[in-house]
Order: sequence, then C-alpha cells, then structure tokens
Amino acid sequence: MRAVLVKDGKGPLENLYLGEAEKPAPGPGQVLVKVKFFGLNRMDIMQREGRYPLPPGAPTILGVEFSGHVVQVGEGVTNWNEGDEVLGLASGGAYAEYIVAPHRNLIRKPAHLSWAEAASIPEVFLTAFQALVMLAEVKKGDNVLIHAGASGVGIAAIQLARLYEANTVTATASTQEKLDMLLSLPNGATHAVNYKTQDFAAEVKKSTGGKGADVVIDFVGQSHWQKNIDALAVDGRMTMLALLSGAEVPNFNLAPILFKRLRIQGSTLRARSEDYQAELVARFKREAFDHITGSSGDGRIRTYIHKVYPWTEIQEAHREMEANKNSGKIMAEVV
Repeated sequence: MRAVLVKDGKGPLENLYLGEAEKPAPGPGQVLVKVKFFGLNRMDIMQREGRYPLPPGAPTILGVEFSGHVVQVGEGVTNWNEGDEVLGLASGGAYAEYIVAPHRNLIRKPAHLSWAEAASIPEVFLTAFQALVMLAEVKKGDNVLIHAGASGVGIAAIQLARLYEANTVTATASTQEKLDMLLSLPNGATHAVNYKTQDFAAEVKKSTGGKGADVVIDFVGQSHWQKNIDALAVDGRMTMLALLSGAEVPNFNLAPILFKRLRIQGSTLRARSEDYQAELVARFKREAFDHITGSSGDGRIRTYIHKVYPWTEIQEAHREMEANKNSGKIMAEVV
C-alpha cells in the first residue's frame, strides 16, 4: 500500500515522501479501515523529528486519527461490517491507504459530517474531553482557563467547557486575530487574553471576581507554570497535556499547592491502554459526540478545519503546522 514515509527514519519535513509500505492485517478485536482523510497533530512533527517515543507496538507510520470505510474485521469483532463509514483513533499508521485500529476506537460517521470533518475530530476532541471532563471533572458553574486556545485541542476544549455549562471560559493565544476568532465562535471563549502582552493570571482573577480558575488546561509548561498556580482558585484542578516552553521550572513555592488544595495532573492519550481508550471513546460518544457538526452546521460544538491538503503535498501541510499559521485543524486527503 502507499503511505507517507520518513527518509532515514527521522528528519526535517523535506524527508517526508509517498512510498510503499506493507498493508496491515487486522488481529483479534481489530478492524482494517481504508483511509479517506487523516488529521495532522503536533506529535506527528515531533515523531518525524525523532522526539516522540512511540508506545510499545505502535506502527512507525505517522498519524493517529482518520476517517474511512471498514474493509475487514478481525476475529471476535461483531459490531462492524465491511463498508461501514467510520472515524477513529489509533496508536499510529494513519498517513497511509489502510490502517488497523481497535474496534472500540471507532465511531460511526454521521451523514452530516464530511469525511474531512469526521477525521478532524478523534485526537483533539478525545484529548480535550479526557483533560477537561474525565481528569479535571469540569462542572456547571466552573471558571475555566484554556491555553493554546486557537489550537485544535484548545478550540475543542473551549466548546466542551461551554457544553458542560462553565461560568467563564478564558482562552489564551498570541495574536489579536486568534483572540478575535476565539471570541467570535458560536460557543467560543467568554474571555480572551494575549499571553505575550497581558498577565493571564491577573485577567482571570478580574473576570472571576477575584476567585480564579477552577480548571486550567495547559500545554505550555515552564513559562506558564507560576501564573497557572497564581490563576488557580481554591480546590482548582490543572491538567497538563504538553510542555511546549520547556519542562524545568528553576524554583517555585510549593505553599499555594498545599493551601489552595490544588490538584495537578499530567496526561497523555496515545500511550494509554486499549481499555482506557475504549472507555474514553464510549463516554465521549455518549456525552458529547452527537453535539458536533461542521463549522457551517448548528451544533453546540463545531469542528473547524483550517485547510485540507492532498497527501501528495504532505510537506506543505507540515510546513503550515510548523509555522503556527493554523486556527483549526490541518487535514490531508488520501488521493
């Protein structure tokens, strides 16, 4: 089968090329899907550069989210049939004509979602749902602070916070254009802060009457650490999903963690067990998935696509993501 491969196993985006790889076969509990679209994620860039340790048994081919048709089911799979239209999450292998995924990681594609929209959902929405709902336990009336607001996960988390009836949702981003976009979304941020020119902890305190954020979703790490601790309310919960600015904070005072009774948790999704991912997918499907439409739909949650590339232009797609030009998802079509 054809697949996007990386020359020398790792390297710059110029090392990406369309080549031949062995077509996978579904084992027990697995489904083989013919891929129509796949989504790009930051981890794809890190993996391409050799900076992302793969979970045991994961394919070396990039990509974790996709949409397509079921072409074959493995032993013991009774809930999927050949021809079913699906979207799904896998531990790797989506930059290819065919992918194998656990049968519980698939969701039936609704007719109102395009193939590109369907493939844009799994990684960002499941990551956001896990961070916000399962780990931080967001609830009605909470004040929520979401960093990297214009990223795919950020936009998903903002809308999920609104779905769960948060009191305020403050998003951070680096440009006025991104902030305006986040405030203009139908179920977008209630407040937006430019973290380069404003103190987001002070702004959150201002918008919450001095209380602070009950929930913080952070991707940034080191540069945001102290202000995150300052921004958190008593009994606040923070989920850390990435460390984009670095992993080491030279020194800080532990006292606020104790006296504000803070709960800080790190999380990844790709390395989680099959059972954990299946439970996550099932709960997401029950509570949130049916509310999602495309950007022109009327859903309480919408998926926003920045640009769709044919997979023959995968280098350009990676270049676009590396330049941080996107507000919404970058997608690729298998042509």
